Amino acid sequence: MRKSLIIASVTIVTALLTGCGADQALKKADKFYAVGEYYDAAAQYRKAYSATPSKEKEKRGRLSLKMAECYRRINNTNKAITAYKNVIRYKQADSLTHLRLAQQLMKSGNYKEAGKQYQTAIDSLENGQWEMDSSELADLLKLAKNGLEASKMAPEWKKEGSKYTVKRMDLFNSRRDDYSPALTGEESDQLFFTSTRNQAQGDEYSGITGSKPADIFWAQKDEKGRWGKPQAIDSELNSDYDEGACCFSPDGKTMYLTQCKTDPQYPRYATIAVSSRSDAVWSKPKELNISKDTLSSFAHPAVSPDGEWLYFVSDMPGGLGGLDIWRCQLLSGNETGGVENLGAPINTAGDEMFPTFRPNGDLYFSSDGHPGLGGLDIFIAKPKTVGWTVEHPGFPLNSQGDDFGMTFEGLLNQGYFSSSRGDNRGLDHIYSFFNPEIVQTVKGWVYEQDGYELTDAQVYMVGNDGTNLKLSVRGDGSFTQEIKPGVDYVLLGTCKGYLNHQEQLHVEPVTESEEYVLQFPLANIAAPVLIENIFYDFDKATLRPESATALDELVKLLNENPNVTIELSAHTDYKGSDQYNERLSQRRAESVVGYLIDHGIAADRLMPKGYGESKPKTIKRKVAERYAFLKGGDVLTEDFIAKLPEEQQEQCNQLNRRTEFKVLRTTYGMFDTEGKLIQKQQPKEAPQDSEEPQSLEPW
Repeated sequence: MRKSLIIASVTIVTALLTGCGADQALKKADKFYAVGEYYDAAAQYRKAYSATPSKEKEKRGRLSLKMAECYRRINNTNKAITAYKNVIRYKQADSLTHLRLAQQLMKSGNYKEAGKQYQTAIDSLENGQWEMDSSELADLLKLAKNGLEASKMAPEWKKEGSKYTVKRMDLFNSRRDDYSPALTGEESDQLFFTSTRNQAQGDEYSGITGSKPADIFWAQKDEKGRWGKPQAIDSELNSDYDEGACCFSPDGKTMYLTQCKTDPQYPRYATIAVSSRSDAVWSKPKELNISKDTLSSFAHPAVSPDGEWLYFVSDMPGGLGGLDIWRCQLLSGNETGGVENLGAPINTAGDEMFPTFRPNGDLYFSSDGHPGLGGLDIFIAKPKTVGWTVEHPGFPLNSQGDDFGMTFEGLLNQGYFSSSRGDNRGLDHIYSFFNPEIVQTVKGWVYEQDGYELTDAQVYMVGNDGTNLKLSVRGDGSFTQEIKPGVDYVLLGTCKGYLNHQEQLHVEPVTESEEYVLQFPLANIAAPVLIENIFYDFDKATLRPESATALDELVKLLNENPNVTIELSAHTDYKGSDQYNERLSQRRAESVVGYLIDHGIAADRLMPKGYGESKPKTIKRKVAERYAFLKGGDVLTEDFIAKLPEEQQEQCNQLNRRTEFKVLRTTYGMFDTEGKLIQKQQPKEAPQDSEEPQSLEPW
């Protein structure tokens, strides 16, 4: 009898302790859940579940639901499925439970079972078994029906495949999450990405994910095009908090990134921050003020190809459900304009995330609201005259896991993205992708004639298909733009202080990708410009036939700049008398002017001048690169040349024997005889800057 009393007492005490442990774990779990620390919350809910007697089915069902929601949010698909099934087993399920279970089954590739759960959710919603707002009901029904369609189509999509090939990039990946790659650099030779690897800053492990807070890492290509190992960023860009999912302005000088700072008392609200680059060092990020809403998240920035709009993800009120893609205008000084929702067909009742742009203007994003293969699928939104069309690029770019975070290498359909496919822990890794579609591009180089690249230049491009673009050049003076077969283009290179240069391009259809290369040498208005490859008969002023190519280019230049008058000058070396050299150079200058007049250039725009040997050439740095014995600023006087070896003397004499032009004025034909400005009809959408073209229409 005493033994029985002892056993009974132990049982009562154990039950009390067990119940107490469950309650304490539940309180901790609820606290973690409230501030978004789902990894820690899941561990406490699991502890409370284990401490709850199996006969308390209702409580176990409620705890299973909490666990399922945590596992779903931290991408632990298998545990989420088990937990949702327990919710159903303990009879605590509603229509949302079946919907969530179906979504997780899609991520595991169990499309048949997912279809059954979607159908159960639809039946439950349509039968009105659950009280909810009509708009919420409509959203859930739409998600369930889209999911049911996807469960039927997914096996066919995987069977059909596509032209895409994907490859896991182990060089970039670690044993933790690696995602959201972003290419930058003038040759797409730098890759930035987000990672929770051990090298990330901070000693604390995140209660949200169970890993270290994310940092941004980067990798660099070498001269042979091979990627180096990922490196930590040695600046204040990263912190002990979460940083990641970054993008860059078109010039690569500004980074927009997602930050999520830790506060143990409040939920996590992601923000978008801005960092600028100076001498290859990224500054400490500053928060970008997009809205006065302080209770919504702002994440996953993407800059439009023209640099005028920032696209991002938010859960702010006014969306279509879940996370939506929004945009705001980028103003000077890191200010932003009004915020607007992209609406349908891009946004859905589900989550739309990770927007990014292909340079041709196509918007890539990930969604679990559109029918897909499971989890987040990548979709392509192509701009129309009004709105967008949305396409699913199929398998294997998409998989049953989460697929997101695209970045493109130039204008070709190739680059990198991230995916959780094939990882039982739900971790994300970086993959390469390639689609052998035919892409035709034009690459141009804008530089000072006889000088260096002009980074402040603009290129205007019009086509007879209605194309009308203003293109900025990169730091090396280059630009790249997609072009279409069968279209005639005119491209005009401009820069303040320089004459315009125009090129025409007719694009023929091709069977494989092709790049056209154009040169835009701009003549400096303030300095003499060398006309290369002008040849005269020995000791005469007669132009040789091989000079025609260079002179025809000068005719073209003067026609492209009709308001310019020039001095056409000829120069000799110091051999011969001053008087002889001056007369010879004058006759040579007059020969060139005569050629230009014969080819349609008005005589009063041209002034021939022979300088003989009186103006020896001053060497520019660019010219000095071709001659090891010269440096920028050297003046090729007779005394300077006499000190050089004989071979170098002759090279200097050749440099002195030259034909140049310099701009005298830029107002020819702009005023009448009374000095009044002649008003000319401006074409529609004419550029406003006086240095920019008035017309680009040759047809």
